[in-house]
Amino acid sequence: MPRRTAATLATSGEVLDLIRTGEAVTRADLGRVTGLSRPAVSLRVGELLERGLVVERTDAPSTGGRPPVRLEFNASGGVVLVAALGASRTRVAVCDLAGHELAGREFVIDVEQGPDVVLPLLMDTWDELLDGRCPGARVKGVGMGVPATVEFAAGRTESARVMASWTGVEIPPLVRARFPVPVFVDNDVNVLAIGEHRGVYAEETGDLMFVKISTRIGAGVIAGGEILRGALGAAGEIGHIPVRDGGGVLCRCGNVDCVDSVASGTALLRDLRAAGRDVKTIADVTALVRAGDAETMAIVREAGRRIGEVVAGAVNILNPAVVVLGGDMAEAFGPLVSSIREVVYRRSTALATRRLRIEASRLGAAAGISGCAVMVLDHVLSPDAVDEALTSRPTR
Repeated sequence: MPRRTAATLATSGEVLDLIRTGEAVTRADLGRVTGLSRPAVSLRVGELLERGLVVERTDAPSTGGRPPVRLEFNASGGVVLVAALGASRTRVAVCDLAGHELAGREFVIDVEQGPDVVLPLLMDTWDELLDGRCPGARVKGVGMGVPATVEFAAGRTESARVMASWTGVEIPPLVRARFPVPVFVDNDVNVLAIGEHRGVYAEETGDLMFVKISTRIGAGVIAGGEILRGALGAAGEIGHIPVRDGGGVLCRCGNVDCVDSVASGTALLRDLRAAGRDVKTIADVTALVRAGDAETMAIVREAGRRIGEVVAGAVNILNPAVVVLGGDMAEAFGPLVSSIREVVYRRSTALATRRLRIEASRLGAAAGISGCAVMVLDHVLSPDAVDEALTSRPTR
């Protein structure tokens, strides 16, 4: 946060930001950092205390005399509701204002049933979690990740390839009818990238690419510490980059030989069935890989090489410090990951790969919940949003 002068005094929202980041933990710190007078500091801190966003601690060690009163961000001062939707599995949770999960539930649901079925289920689940584990909690916002292209500003799904029955649906107004708070919706891989970056890599790099390899293939890009969405939200759609010698496979998007259509989990199951293997799920493929089935291993490695071609192109364009591989297939198939690494290091430029790390996701599915929470909290706890809430909403 830029230092304030007497002519542009720090607001209560900016004071909260200083306390959250630990840059100022006492009233004296706030006065020194912002230039505010002691009464002005007390006024702003008083507003934050009254709203439950800050608490006072008197257990700090004393250097003589009365111990200093420390100011701490109150993570229990509210909750955010989050949901990470997958093509078949969905995780729903309630998180505190630090993004830590307080209560959650996972279930299997086909998102293709549409918003009229899925959204009421999500909202009923949030209500149950609030009543059971977080009674009386003040909901500050809602965040969702969905397996489709999303126009972020409107929260509108725009993809007819997956979640076809959701195409053109603006999700936030439907959720706000039940929970009248800010609602944010993004592509599922974007929230995975946000969660993985903030939870694991934020202190070491601001440039990361998360590649999800599962039923479908997609990517989320962190550039300069922020998610890269592009002009409307379509950035990261690497699944629809064509590969060489794909065999003319028609993709859901209408093009042919997209890497999603020839190397995703769906494609892998299709090709193995055509080869005479009785596989219904990725777990069945994993069993064949572990058993050393030669034809399965060859098909898996070929999928890895094709994915590696596309990732190599992205590495040349974006120059990330880390490529994180996540999703069911990345977690299950060592040969696939090895093939991706081999192709990326061979086909990307020397400078782009000089310090590049290609790693498995450390958070796994938890990155989706974490990313949804971060997406909401970065907005609702921003200085401008806090200041607006302080002036427009009644005190408790």
